[in-house]
Amino acid sequence: MQRALSILVLPFVAVVVLIASASIYIVDVREKALVMRFGEVVDVRENPGMGLKVPFIDNIVRYDARILGIPTPPMEVTPLDDRRLVVDAFARWQITDVVQFRRATAAGGIQFAQQRLADIVTNAIRQVLGSVPSTTVLSDDRTPLMNQIRDLARENAKDLGVRVIDVRLTRTDLPEQNLTATYARMRAEREREAADEIARGGEAAQRVRAAADRTVVELTSEARKKAEIVRGEADARRNAIYAEAFGRDPEFFAFTRSMTSYERALKGENSSLVIQPEGQFFDYLRNDGADRANPVPGASTAALSVVTASPLVEIAAPEEEPVAPDETNREGQPLGENAGVKLTPMPESLASPPQPESVVPATPPAN
Repeated sequence: MQRALSILVLPFVAVVVLIASASIYIVDVREKALVMRFGEVVDVRENPGMGLKVPFIDNIVRYDARILGIPTPPMEVTPLDDRRLVVDAFARWQITDVVQFRRATAAGGIQFAQQRLADIVTNAIRQVLGSVPSTTVLSDDRTPLMNQIRDLARENAKDLGVRVIDVRLTRTDLPEQNLTATYARMRAEREREAADEIARGGEAAQRVRAAADRTVVELTSEARKKAEIVRGEADARRNAIYAEAFGRDPEFFAFTRSMTSYERALKGENSSLVIQPEGQFFDYLRNDGADRANPVPGASTAALSVVTASPLVEIAAPEEEPVAPDETNREGQPLGENAGVKLTPMPESLASPPQPESVVPATPPAN
């Protein structure tokens, strides 16, 4: 009896357990659920937990409640300046209205929604990027553009029951066929700028070099001019000193000139000199000419005293210290003044020595 009863109870318990399990469903924290009955939504569960349904009649449809991502395929866009660009983006979205999402996607679910969203985001990208130049798209700060794309895609995705949270441009580049030409143009532009810089640098260097050369020529010319002035004035003073010195004693002048000739002619460099020993050239080798020395005093310093009362007349020249002559140039300025040179006074050794008294016979009176 008990065995038969247990056989009858076990199927009943199994049926009860089956009905109870079919009546209970659990919603995860990462999900949103719809309770469908004959294709119509009878309940919406957006909070996690356990729920009840009519077994074998109600159906549970689950959707991911997390933020989902969708990449867009690379696409070519034409900005405002007709310069083609290759752009791809990444969008993040989330289901906000489960009932509307179900009506919009039907049985396609999230996969169908991603296809729709990819088209919406692509159209938004083309529309926004087509209204700005390519320089704005290729710039570092593209946040305003991405915000415009997000707002436009969000507005167009309202009918899907989703919310576009963000859109990011992951790549903005030139097409492959345009890269070579663009790089060549950039390289030519940089080479042109480099050539301009080199030309400007060469021009500046040439100006500096020309100014330096001009300065060198001017300084050299000025220095040579002053040197010639100093040299000419010094030669003039030398000649004046020589003339003054040699004019005081003609014999001394002849002696000095002969010594100079001997120095130049008799150097012992295997040269031969054919000349008569009795010639005038060797006068001072035979006699130093001391007996012929007779210094002539200057006209301004000589004073003659003629005594006619006695048979002898004494001619005496008063002693007077010689003064170094003041040589001047054509303008009447001291020599060397134009060149800033102070001339050294005439050495005392060149002054005329005191003249001894000389006695000459008195001139007999005329008959």
